[in-house]
Amino acid sequence: MAERQRQDPMVARRKLRDALRRLREGAGFTQREVAEEMDWSLSKIIRMETGQVAVTTTDLRALLRHYDTDAELSADLVELARAARQRAWWSVYRGIASSEYLAYIGFESSAQVIRNFEPVVVPGLLQTPDYARETMMRLGLSRVDELVELRMARQELLTRDDAPNVHFIMDHSVVQRAVGGPALMRRQLRHILAVAEYPNVTVRVVPWWEGLYANYRMAYVLFEFAEEEPDVLFREAETGEMITVEGAQEDTPGDYLASFWELEQLAPTAMAPTLLDAAIASMAQAQPPGGGGAPFPLTALPPPNAQSPNAQPPTIQPTVQPTEGPAGVDGAD
Repeated sequence: MAERQRQDPMVARRKLRDALRRLREGAGFTQREVAEEMDWSLSKIIRMETGQVAVTTTDLRALLRHYDTDAELSADLVELARAARQRAWWSVYRGIASSEYLAYIGFESSAQVIRNFEPVVVPGLLQTPDYARETMMRLGLSRVDELVELRMARQELLTRDDAPNVHFIMDHSVVQRAVGGPALMRRQLRHILAVAEYPNVTVRVVPWWEGLYANYRMAYVLFEFAEEEPDVLFREAETGEMITVEGAQEDTPGDYLASFWELEQLAPTAMAPTLLDAAIASMAQAQPPGGGGAPFPLTALPPPNAQSPNAQPPTIQPTVQPTEGPAGVDGAD
């Protein structure tokens, strides 16, 4: 399958907008002076620098000559202008996915670093088709087949040539919940173990014995970009909508980055395979309740020595523990 287009045209337009403003200010020109020199209207310059219009390569080259821009940077900006005028590969899903979700994909496709915390469900970039379909059906979404297709297409970024560094953290309950039944969940957990072997991917699981932690109830994703692009934070609201927070006064990307770093200390990457293997073993033992029968037996992992809270857990000791059945899930990321 051909590699997906990397950059969202909206993101490319924003980068070009910022670059043009910096170049003009660096050259010591006002917007009015540039408009007069180029014999353009002032509103045209303003719209270019605010990203309200797509800049043609002809106009761009003329501006870059006026700003005395070097050849290498000029070539990069011309390519950026071309990208800004293209249609994103995910644009065919307009009318199927929400505008917030498509904006999310745009940032995801352009990020160099992605940090994703999930308290309830497996991150979308790690989901198998069956798991994704189950979460969407539980939410009562329509056109599930197309949405599953879109989610699988997103996952191609993990293996492309310029793949971002992606860091996943899940709450322990995520891997213990038999979404779609034990057999489906075993396949999902094995898939997570396989993706965790990718050189650009880390997977962590916060064990139950660490108790509560900052922002433990809210799914969030942090996107970091190259150059001077500001970080972007997406949070899962109570309504399930994705919220962008960029340059906000409260709940900034930096606040959530600090929370994420805290979780990294609680959940060493070396511990994740042990917790995932234990969950797979639990699912292998599980027998679905029939007509009000006993709940699934799950393997219980005892916490590590209290004097070494982040140590590797001891050898798995299977025991029978009653657990709740699958609760309502939020898989609309």
